[in-house]
Amino acid sequence: MPLHTFTPLIPSHALSHTGGPEIWLKLDALQPCGSFKLRGIGHACETLARQGKKRFVASSGGNAGIAVAYAGRQLSIPVTVVVPQTTTEHARALIRAQGAELIVHGAVWDEANALAQSLLGAEDAFVHPFDDPLLWAGHSTLVDELAAADFKPDAVVLAVGGGGLLAGVVQGLERHGWTDVPVIAAETAGADSLAQSLAQGRRVLLDRITSVATSLGARQVCQRAFDLAQVHPVRSAVVTDAQALDACLRFIDDHRLHVEPACGAALALAYAGAPALQGFKRVLVVACGGTTNTLEQLQTWRAAALRAQA
Repeated sequence: MPLHTFTPLIPSHALSHTGGPEIWLKLDALQPCGSFKLRGIGHACETLARQGKKRFVASSGGNAGIAVAYAGRQLSIPVTVVVPQTTTEHARALIRAQGAELIVHGAVWDEANALAQSLLGAEDAFVHPFDDPLLWAGHSTLVDELAAADFKPDAVVLAVGGGGLLAGVVQGLERHGWTDVPVIAAETAGADSLAQSLAQGRRVLLDRITSVATSLGARQVCQRAFDLAQVHPVRSAVVTDAQALDACLRFIDDHRLHVEPACGAALALAYAGAPALQGFKRVLVVACGGTTNTLEQLQTWRAAALRAQA
């Protein structure tokens, strides 16, 4: 049995609009560790365990670290996770709660990642948060579940940080011959490396992450995701932090599920009836989840975002 679970696929009346597309949700917020990350990271960790690796070392902004820590505990393999200073205290506590060793290092994920790779021993395995074929293969199972339900959407909306979910979903779409299904890639302003890369025709390295959606905080999208966006229909859409946070809070009321701003970026497009969704009859939004913040933090961030707009 894989470490991830088969998650529900449900229609959302709250996100659907009269005259607009019918919105369906893939509820990966219900994965055991709270986000889609377990699909790819669980698959990677199981593969690495079969190869005889004795410790997992990972870098993360939050959710990937929680997933590696969970996978390690399930497989009885020790885990070390390095996170940057921007990772919330709540996320750090969740990583520790799974029994992993936690190291806080660096102002941004890139610095945490460099330290994590320097810690590797001969019997250790490095588990990347988004840039690894094993991850993409695991994430692609989301599309397998859609196919098993005989559900082919007209478009898929998902959040993009480093691009691992995008790469996996496109891989799954291609495997099932659904190459005509566009992917709408949602990002927040200040963490929009894919949008800027597509606009400039090359991978852009952001100077810094200024969005509260720190789990979208890869300064550069992975090469695989950028390459796939050149051959598969991928549309970019960028929302503000305030829009993403509003979507998170509305989602709690509408579907009784807590998600974080990264997921809120995708949900915000549906709530707004965004132009990127027009022309489709049935749209799937990946409610990718995320457990790195609390309700109080969402409310605090939203108040700050509204003050910044005033």
